[in-house]
Amino acid sequence: MTTKRKSPAANGDGHKSGNGNGHHHDHGHEQEVTVALIGETEFDAALRSPVLQERFELGYPEVDQDAIKQAVTQILIAVGEDPNREGLRSTPKRVASAYDELLSGYRTDAAELVNNAIFDVEYDDMIIVRDIEYFSLCEHHMLPFMGHAHVAYIPDQKVIGLSKIPRIVDMFSRRLQVQERLTRQIAEFLETILGARGVAVTLDGAHMCSMMRGVQKCHSGMTTSAWLGEFKANRDLRSEFMAHIHRAAGKKTLI
Repeated sequence: MTTKRKSPAANGDGHKSGNGNGHHHDHGHEQEVTVALIGETEFDAALRSPVLQERFELGYPEVDQDAIKQAVTQILIAVGEDPNREGLRSTPKRVASAYDELLSGYRTDAAELVNNAIFDVEYDDMIIVRDIEYFSLCEHHMLPFMGHAHVAYIPDQKVIGLSKIPRIVDMFSRRLQVQERLTRQIAEFLETILGARGVAVTLDGAHMCSMMRGVQKCHSGMTTSAWLGEFKANRDLRSEFMAHIHRAAGKKTLI
């Protein structure tokens, strides 16, 4: 099974998915990259190809923890604090470790994440995974935003293991983000690896940059959606998806 690549589409914040540098690669180049990775399955090779890594902002170098420690020390001094006082002595180290975890999405191995958990199934109706908790960092202020993701797709003979969809959400949320781009990247990645007939993603988010500073509105929230394939073309499918989400909201489950 190979991935199918579509041109990155502009999202709500004016960015294009991918790294935004405007560079595009043709399909022929992607095929050369895939075939050249001898010893790996075709699918894993495609997930690790430079084309896919560039498009979905993967394969970044390891976090430079020493540089972060130095930068945090300078910030502490700049705000008038003493980085040598007891409560702050280990703060630069803790912050560097935290950023390594909070921004781990750039370094996720997509092939290892999926782990060949894509299966042939005779099922062509909507599949929904709802209420997926996510945490991310706003790229404008590096403050957290968080909420729930709701993901649906209509398979075309291929389905993905249930646990993989929350992991995909984590892969794109654990980086510097805006909610609009995060929503779009989740949808496009699923469409790419599954060849799904349609993908729908809706995210609810609470943003600390507007709750703690600026307008300081503690109860405001943001909702973003991405519709691909049949979901984009069919209003009834979109309505069905949203109805499932609203119907399930607030209901208790066995787990």
